[in-house]
Amino acid sequence: MNSGAPERPQGARNRNCAASSRVPPPHPAAPRQGREDRHANSLERHVVLVAPQVHWNTGNIGRTCLGAGARLHLVRPLGFSLEDHAVRRAGLDYWPRVPLDVWDSFDALLERMAPGAGEVAIFSKSAGRSLWQLPHPRLLLLVFGSETQGLPAQLRERYASDAYRIPITDQIRSLNLSTAVGIALYESLRPG
Repeated sequence: MNSGAPERPQGARNRNCAASSRVPPPHPAAPRQGREDRHANSLERHVVLVAPQVHWNTGNIGRTCLGAGARLHLVRPLGFSLEDHAVRRAGLDYWPRVPLDVWDSFDALLERMAPGAGEVAIFSKSAGRSLWQLPHPRLLLLVFGSETQGLPAQLRERYASDAYRIPITDQIRSLNLSTAVGIALYESLRPG
């Protein structure tokens, strides 16, 4: 793919949300009630996985994105095929409805999405700022690295001032990627 435009997996439904649009498709769930839910619906969230390696994490993350009204972006290389049964099994019967784009590079995603200052938050266990300091702009890209390598050094350097960590005890090395995404995504939707 030379254009940098996102790829849509074959056989996918509801994946033709215009890649040039920064607005995800409407959430397919029933209308929500309450101030907190109205706040969440006014926010645009994008979960970006850079070089994910584990298919069931990606399936779980896709289901979480669908439930939260967020769009999932996968940046190549992928450690699995999106046609893999395990991805679909982890996403259950929701997987075909997950708003999903696959990109050849992070730069291609940035060029198309054109996020402004403060609209990208990267997550790294070595970041200096806690998740509790995460900003809540209307548009936010939540960027995570692979399960074994994390984010590439160049991304950590480029977004050093926009890097956050999820606090954990010294009893573990890290959280599971799908757990970390769920925590960060829902924290980013918290009413301010």
